[in-house]
Amino acid sequence: MHKNRSADKRVYPASKDRFKKELVLLRVYGYVRVSTKGQAPGTSLDEQTAEILEKYPTAVIVREVASGASERPEFVKICEQLESGDTLAVCKLDRFCRTAKEGLGYVDYLRGKGVAVHILNMGVIDNSPMGRLMVTMLLAFAEFERSLIIERTQTGKAAARSRTGFRDGRPPKFSHEQIDHAIGLLETHSYKEVTKMTGISRSTLQRENRKRRTLK
Repeated sequence: MHKNRSADKRVYPASKDRFKKELVLLRVYGYVRVSTKGQAPGTSLDEQTAEILEKYPTAVIVREVASGASERPEFVKICEQLESGDTLAVCKLDRFCRTAKEGLGYVDYLRGKGVAVHILNMGVIDNSPMGRLMVTMLLAFAEFERSLIIERTQTGKAAARSRTGFRDGRPPKFSHEQIDHAIGLLETHSYKEVTKMTGISRSTLQRENRKRRTLK
């Protein structure tokens, strides 16, 4: 007896073409960011990229280098481009946002578009009351921690400024002895010759000369 094909309720594997189409539609973007040269271990662009690609080997990586306090053009651009079914992956919460208000705003915006937000060291953020509570608490704690770091840095700088000989900013390229020697050479040589002999720029020599004349 032949079976009625229309009555066959078994589920057959999807065709290869359909499978490929679904893979194309399910896009994953990894966002990595550094804001300063002196990052904590494990937060460099390459380390963040490797961590995301380990979880999502086909992810498209979006890099943000030396972003300012409020300017993240690459992050804003990718958030606008993400569509329903896409996933945005970041390594840690502080790579996703800086403040609780900002973080919740982006979570609401992306989830409203049907985009999944995956913080690798936390999990996928959902819209459940418990999920929002956890995100709010973690964002608030991260913001508090950043405030403490800024406060400690400012306190350290204030203490350093009170010490004799402190000079804020980049350390001088040439020592006082080297500058003194170059200024002495100017008595018998031209600026061009002294610059060639010492490596000290003409503008530095002229500025030092003016300063010494003023102090006389």
